[in-house]
Amino acid sequence: MNAPHEAQTIAPDGAHATAEGRRSALLAGLAQILPDAALLWKPEDTVPYECDGLAAYRQVPMAVALPDTEEQVCAILRLCHKLGVPVVPRGAGTSLSGGAMPIAEGLVLSLAKFKRILSVDPYSRTAVVQPGVRNLAISDAAAPHNLYYAPDPSSQIACTIGGNVSENSGGVHCLKYGLTVHNVLRVRAVTMEGEVVVFGSEAPDSPGLDLLAVLIGSEGMLAVVTEVTVRLIPKPQLAQVIMACFDDVEKGGNAVADVIAAGIIPAGLEMMDKPATAAVEQFVHAGYDLDAAAILLCESDGTPEEVAEEIERMSAVLTASGCTRIVVSQNEAERLRFWSGRKNAFPAAGRISPDYYCMDGTIPRKHIGTLLRRIEAMEQKYGLRCINVFHAGDGNMHPLVLFDGADQDQWHRAELFGADILETCVELGGTVTGEHGVGVEKLNSMCVQFSPAERDAFFGVKAAFDPARLLNPDKAIPTLARCAEYGKMHVKRGLLPHPELPRF
Repeated sequence: MNAPHEAQTIAPDGAHATAEGRRSALLAGLAQILPDAALLWKPEDTVPYECDGLAAYRQVPMAVALPDTEEQVCAILRLCHKLGVPVVPRGAGTSLSGGAMPIAEGLVLSLAKFKRILSVDPYSRTAVVQPGVRNLAISDAAAPHNLYYAPDPSSQIACTIGGNVSENSGGVHCLKYGLTVHNVLRVRAVTMEGEVVVFGSEAPDSPGLDLLAVLIGSEGMLAVVTEVTVRLIPKPQLAQVIMACFDDVEKGGNAVADVIAAGIIPAGLEMMDKPATAAVEQFVHAGYDLDAAAILLCESDGTPEEVAEEIERMSAVLTASGCTRIVVSQNEAERLRFWSGRKNAFPAAGRISPDYYCMDGTIPRKHIGTLLRRIEAMEQKYGLRCINVFHAGDGNMHPLVLFDGADQDQWHRAELFGADILETCVELGGTVTGEHGVGVEKLNSMCVQFSPAERDAFFGVKAAFDPARLLNPDKAIPTLARCAEYGKMHVKRGLLPHPELPRF
């Protein structure tokens, strides 16, 4: 299925106005900027770029560029701006929301060759890296200095820091150490016009507006990242994990809120329901309790004394919340084994179902149990199974709807199931995404959460950076027409209130 193309980009004048003329001019111009091996335009070469981790949405791009210098990136963007060619930046392609899905008459700008770690400074506890550096590679490079990079999405072995910046990625330790936005100090990027801009600073503060926070999580719609300065933190002396078992999913959900209410901020606080633990245990043999309706993984880190005290406090809270069994990791191997199960939940789902649809809603912690009960009812409503794994500490839910993509009816029901989950998250006071982004997947759900005025404000930010709307268009912000078609906006006689006002 292909996502609809909605954006109205500024068309070039003259000989390049036709699609074929634009394509010829683009390929000729790119050939002057890049070596032959760094420019892909034949179908057999561009098909691998037709989607990201959300494989249900596919589109073969017109061409793929693989620059390896910032100067090449600037030249490519200037060329595309001149010709009116849309550009989709791409990292490792692990996005789960279609954020890197190409446009038929557009260029995919791959940053895969930007994979150098430029510096690691143990004194300032920072690392300067290019956007194609893998998340885990940063921690590996910092390890000799007893430092590491805290955000650790489950795909950290493959996902890149540029993609993490675009999606504001988190991970199992984001509760205590924060998301990407809390661990990035400075970003160097290139606008659609080919201008290099620096966001943030290595100093405690930087002058002017805090545009770094605007750029992080913007899904490649504002600028193309070419360099990132990240914050490193010291490795804790000790870390231990509690596996807490519950005979009821709602008790497990409520226990999460109880732990935080007790003034405890664990290094990680994750939850899985019984179907999820069953799937994971077959895959990695993590040692999970398969009789429990839900398990919580609660990690404490710090000095041995701090860890011992926090483990004792958490155990008391969990027991009072209805926990039926507590197992504490006794060594580093067991701790890593507990976490390996949680981090391999997605591939484990692939072993028990032909396809799965991973959602990414966020809710207040106090409503975790309520959402899980609602999802159980949705399983009956849509006739599909769902396993639940999530960052319980910050309410970031990742339900996995299981279906067979070869059955068009099942795929349709899976989409409806997913939309129902996201709209329930909004109803409960949450949001439609936590760390996977909006991309093309959640455009309709954005119509539910945000008002027309809010969406106009989003388009205003987009227009300030990219007036021509050429940089990753059609992503993250729904148009008026889409929201009207989705039935989440009242349009009377084809007109909105105050039609005389300009619309982005």
